[in-house]
Amino acid sequence: MSHDLRAPLRHIAGYGDPLRELEGDRMAEKSNRFLNNMLDSARFAGTLVDDLLTFSQMGRAALHPAPVDLGQIVRVIVQECENDTPTRHIEWVIGDLPRVVGDAAFLQLAVRNLISNAVKYTRTRESAKIEVFATRSGDEYVIGVRDNGVGFDMKYGAKLFGVFQRLHRAEEFEGTGIGLVNVRRIVERHEGRTWAEGRLGEGATFYFSPPIVFRDVK
Repeated sequence: MSHDLRAPLRHIAGYGDPLRELEGDRMAEKSNRFLNNMLDSARFAGTLVDDLLTFSQMGRAALHPAPVDLGQIVRVIVQECENDTPTRHIEWVIGDLPRVVGDAAFLQLAVRNLISNAVKYTRTRESAKIEVFATRSGDEYVIGVRDNGVGFDMKYGAKLFGVFQRLHRAEEFEGTGIGLVNVRRIVERHEGRTWAEGRLGEGATFYFSPPIVFRDVK
């Protein structure tokens, strides 16, 4: 179904972009606005289809446990974020992160979603601060991503990991509402858990704690 949905969305963008290039100067301002809104919506729908496909694959794809250096994963993602936001001032505080056993590709996707969320929701801050840290209790690690962004009201916290659930308007912050769902599914596939804490206007912390597949790597 995802492939069937992609085709018409590609056609909309494929014809809409040349139309804007050929006729944009001759179109009325209102017509240009309608065309731009149409193309933006088509691209958003395409992204949503891709995210839903990823979400679907999370439940079927086999895990390939192997040694994973969480610190290295975080360093690569932070560098990517810095390259994507060259004009922003973000203070990064990266703690000592464990080497674990898990599916490297899925883990990287989960951590990328959490860090990207922190970058997105600190966008309104003149000086953003994002921390990535780990604690250990017995044979369980707790990995946390904390930010000083817009935060959220804890009474709506149960919605954070639900499909299409958003606590902020799409006009304020882009996204499809699938990222945190994928994080939870990935962690649950590793027999772990996810949760979040936050205060409106004071930032948020997202945690995941995988107790079984993630083990010390000697």
